[in-house]
Amino acid sequence: MSGTFRFELVSPERILLSDTAEEVIVPGVEGEFTVLAGHAPVVSAILPGVIHAKLMASTKGIYVDGGFVEVNPESVTVLADSAFIVDEADERQLADALSDAERALDQANDDDALRHVTSAIEHLKGLQRKRGI
Repeated sequence: MSGTFRFELVSPERILLSDTAEEVIVPGVEGEFTVLAGHAPVVSAILPGVIHAKLMASTKGIYVDGGFVEVNPESVTVLADSAFIVDEADERQLADALSDAERALDQANDDDALRHVTSAIEHLKGLQRKRGI
């Protein structure tokens, strides 16, 4: 299966996704980047935002509230602080995540923290608008 690689997303609660992927777009701290099969090894912190994964049978959007990603030519592993699959999230889950991010904004004590939390709030509000919430 050339052109594919293993994609796993792990949150503190469970393995959220483990599948074969063709492409994964990650919100890295240095900017969004796309991973394809054979990608050079990378380890990066990730910002709050949506990971877009083109899997063999579907496409998934996964909201992550920060974490780390490890990329190598055969696999991508995301270790997320918290995460949920966008299409499976209910109104309450989005509202709770937004509320948590807004509380974190009050506690942001440096420019990086402020940027990360603001990014999370923008993504969550965008997801709510997209779903008509």
